[in-house]
Amino acid sequence: MSIDEKMVKRRRSALRGRQLEPTLLSELRDLIGDERVDSSLRHRDRLIEHLHVVQDACGYLSMPHLRALASFMNLPMAAIYETATFYAHFDVIHDEQAPPPAITLRVCDSLSCQLAGAEALHQALSDGADPATVRVRRAPCMGRCDTAPVVEVGHHHVCHANAQNVGAAVEQGQIHPEDIQWQRLADYRSTGGYGLLTDCHEGRESVESLAKELELAGLRGLGGAGFPTFRKWQAVRAEPGPRYAVINADEGEPGTFKDRYFLEREPHVFLEGALVSAWAVEAQALYIYLRDEYPGLHGVLKDAVAELEAAGIVEPGFVILRRGAGAYICGEESALIESLEGKPGKPRHRPPFVAQKGLFGQPTLVNNVETVYWIPRIHAQGAEWFASQGRHGRKGLRSFSVSGRVAKPGVHLAPAGITLNELIDEYCGGMAEGHRLLAYLPGGASGGILPASKADIPLDFDTLQEHGCFIGSAAVIVLSDQDDLQAAASNLLGFFADESCGQCTPCRVGTEKMLTLLERKTWDEETLQQLAGVMADASICGLGQAAPNPVLSLLRDFRSELASQNLIAKG
Repeated sequence: MSIDEKMVKRRRSALRGRQLEPTLLSELRDLIGDERVDSSLRHRDRLIEHLHVVQDACGYLSMPHLRALASFMNLPMAAIYETATFYAHFDVIHDEQAPPPAITLRVCDSLSCQLAGAEALHQALSDGADPATVRVRRAPCMGRCDTAPVVEVGHHHVCHANAQNVGAAVEQGQIHPEDIQWQRLADYRSTGGYGLLTDCHEGRESVESLAKELELAGLRGLGGAGFPTFRKWQAVRAEPGPRYAVINADEGEPGTFKDRYFLEREPHVFLEGALVSAWAVEAQALYIYLRDEYPGLHGVLKDAVAELEAAGIVEPGFVILRRGAGAYICGEESALIESLEGKPGKPRHRPPFVAQKGLFGQPTLVNNVETVYWIPRIHAQGAEWFASQGRHGRKGLRSFSVSGRVAKPGVHLAPAGITLNELIDEYCGGMAEGHRLLAYLPGGASGGILPASKADIPLDFDTLQEHGCFIGSAAVIVLSDQDDLQAAASNLLGFFADESCGQCTPCRVGTEKMLTLLERKTWDEETLQQLAGVMADASICGLGQAAPNPVLSLLRDFRSELASQNLIAKG
């Protein structure tokens, strides 16, 4: 054998890449289960759940952990690493890096928290923390905007946070989710709960009659898109099975916290509506994708589902609870599907739509939490009851998540079509003391910004588009004459830039470029308009398409205010 042949043989016999540590594979089996006994543990859709288990147990994900998980799941290391590094809540530690401190403080930097002093709080916590034991990080909206500013200590949320109460939480080791008092199954059933689901399964209620009831009530998707609920059922039912049902409980839109409100109080009302929806499309399984910023709710839903299984209301394993991992983009339904499949949450090109090819390539019904919450309520009280609740010619009820400069922020159940002025006066106790209405966001970060002069427009689907805005999930953030519009716009664009999945250039580059332009002393209005047009026309999903809305709103309705700050030319 020649020297060259010997060298080729040696290279071929050598193992490539970093090698697996056998003890870590054994540790994984102790944490997750034995994949040699239960082959389902190797299914790709379990990957993110496995990553959570390791992160929770160790506090981070080391590269040896990831290599062991690749062997455990029989997946390429590249697939494991790509998924783990996509999500903000996974701490991937490379071989040369030290593990993070035991406690992480996440300071919410959403617009509502910024208005409440989050920037100064972040600085104070950073200055006072011992970096050997505590790390301080910025974090996007945590869905507690009515109690801003908010800091998460481990998995414990400190509301109305300041350096003192956050420090006390650290000192006392308060790192676990706060207790939640919720309506148990027995209490819900004592008021007729699950009667509708029983009627559906036993043939006393038909899909057609219930769909007609929801049509008459005017129930639409309350996560943002506003698509009629009965039509979604029809679209999915028209496709050949098997089919799946998915609940989007990943309300990451800054300013939105209504789904948390319902889930914390009446999880079984939500679950009945979700199970009825799954029945309507003859789903093989019901998946609930819950945002990781709601750790206490994960336990609530897990216990509530266990109650249903023990009572024989659902078959064990029919309801599958999945945790998000800190990615706003997973609120987009196709990105959510990708995440449920154990992959990075990047939106799919459409068509086909998820109603045609969704989870595991099968027709999938995707609904928001609040949408299905109303199904048993509407059936119990009648379609006319729900439809008659509107105002100014609109139909139904809306759960407005109100934050910012009002006296009583919170979730306010109000008639669809109510105006902002009416909402503030009748439900929010007026403006906060010393503040005068300047502007408001009717639909969270992506819904645009309207001036005080347009506070008498009915708030509902289809009423705001002519003003360049939309209601979305009804996340209302109120700004006052004491707030800086440039800072608000920069905050919103910074959020979109951080949360862009990076898949398409118009969004990935456009959000970063627009943020840079906004931070200048003088705005290049022509370039901002052109950039907004490209992002709206060419981005794959709604994140890039809607990201310019706050800026376009300011250029359209706040020209005098911008001119007074010399951001744009007068006249």
